[in-house]
Amino acid sequence: MAGLRLGPLLRYVDQRGAATVWVEADRPCTARVRCADGTEGSSRTFQIAGHHYALVPLAGLTPGTATAYEVLLDGRPVWPPPDSRFPTSTIPVPGPARLRVTFGSCRRAPEPGGTDALDALAAGLAADPEAERPDVLLLLGDQVYADSVSARTRRWLGARRDLRDAPGAQVADYEEYTRLYYESWFDPEVRWLLSTVPSCHIFDDHDVIDDWNTSAAWLAEMRATPWWQERVISGLMSYWVHQHLGNLSPAELAADPLYAAVRGTPDGTEALRAFAALADADPAAVRWSYRRDFGRTRLLMVDTRAARVLDEERRAMLDEGEARWLRAQLPAPGGCDHLLIGTSLPWLLPPLIHDAEGWDAALCAGSRGPRWARIGEKLRRRADLEHWAAFPASFEFLTELIVRAGSDPGAPATISVLSGDVHHAYVAEPFWPNSVPQLTARIAQLTCSPVHNSVPAPVRAGFRFGWSRFGRRLGRALARHGRVVRPPLDWRRTGGPWFGNQLMTLTLHGRSARLRLDRARRARGLRIGPVQLKTILDRPLTPDTTAGSIHPTETRH
Repeated sequence: MAGLRLGPLLRYVDQRGAATVWVEADRPCTARVRCADGTEGSSRTFQIAGHHYALVPLAGLTPGTATAYEVLLDGRPVWPPPDSRFPTSTIPVPGPARLRVTFGSCRRAPEPGGTDALDALAAGLAADPEAERPDVLLLLGDQVYADSVSARTRRWLGARRDLRDAPGAQVADYEEYTRLYYESWFDPEVRWLLSTVPSCHIFDDHDVIDDWNTSAAWLAEMRATPWWQERVISGLMSYWVHQHLGNLSPAELAADPLYAAVRGTPDGTEALRAFAALADADPAAVRWSYRRDFGRTRLLMVDTRAARVLDEERRAMLDEGEARWLRAQLPAPGGCDHLLIGTSLPWLLPPLIHDAEGWDAALCAGSRGPRWARIGEKLRRRADLEHWAAFPASFEFLTELIVRAGSDPGAPATISVLSGDVHHAYVAEPFWPNSVPQLTARIAQLTCSPVHNSVPAPVRAGFRFGWSRFGRRLGRALARHGRVVRPPLDWRRTGGPWFGNQLMTLTLHGRSARLRLDRARRARGLRIGPVQLKTILDRPLTPDTTAGSIHPTETRH
């Protein structure tokens, strides 16, 4: 008798009534999703490394409704659990009028006493079924931490192998990756939340290892270790199964040769291993980025880890094929009201950090000679200098792409770059001091992180200093030392920085947009007890009459 091991996760949902639901069973079986309105879908499980998964497609759901559903394995109901304290899971299909997009990144598995923003969101929605809920949840990287595990997982690893052997108390293979997903997604609140709110995912470095693909020298050192190859292949395999598949539409899944190969054999492990090995050896052969259209809102989710070109002479955040793909996905004039670019790494950083990364990139490229190049490589790794600013040509490419999309006739009302990674939240908006593009779209960098993590006090102070006037001056001095040509744009911080476990929400209605930031907190003075989301920012995002410069009203609570 088959049982439900993990899930269900409600993944793809579109405004035409198509959806997919992901599950893991404890043995081979047929998974079926049965909706209260009579809609049904089923799929046979496929096997990877002794685990059994299914992605169940649905079609014909009614737009503007939320339909209750149940999951059956070989005809036996397994979800919702009979003793569940949560409301019935539903599949909400967005209507044409409004879209709520909630996003964040960096979620460690919850420990007792933590303040997890996803837990708090789930608790709030479960307590008030009439509360406004996201139409889609964007998880922008570091959904699991392969290189920094919880005490519980460390004990589990220690019972499995000798932690004195590399990679020590980090995951080493596919089976150990599955442990991370169980720990993260089996949390009762999050399990229910992911069963009833559609989610889109992209990886960042900790999904594999800290500073993944920082530089060619870093990668060469990793490949020389005896454990790296299994680690990266297992990381990509587990990401494909647990996260990437659900990003795809039913039509994309039907056309995917790897998905067909894995489902067409009793054991798809070797086919998936070969794919992951190819993705590691030749990143240009695989695309993890994807596009989603929600009515008149377009989301472009961009891979900023695996698609990198690390050769110092051709260094780029995106390889040529990925860059062509991203350019081709820009909406046609009048094609959408809002453009969302999801990139785990922020496009616009605190100015000091941006200039420091550009300076370091110039040193590594040899602008001050071989000795400074060696110093630059050490700094790059030690200080995590590997965001868009550390790939100057790619920063320029993305900037030009955004300007093009925002100045076309019939441009979107807003272009929002949604990011995480940096363990704090802020809003930054660009302007052009010397030459103003004829922008009609409002452009903003919206950064929200972490969902569940922490930031040491010195790092908080550093981020604040990075936005300060003196920090800007110091950054410009570094840029001059590195002989870095300054970009034509500048940017100002119009919100934040905010620290804590938090989520941002964009509410898009017609050509208007509204931004909210919620922070997870306990009642003052309590170390235990329920965690709630407290709104600390709620303001409209509306076009300004001055192109490239926006001054929105902010409300603090």
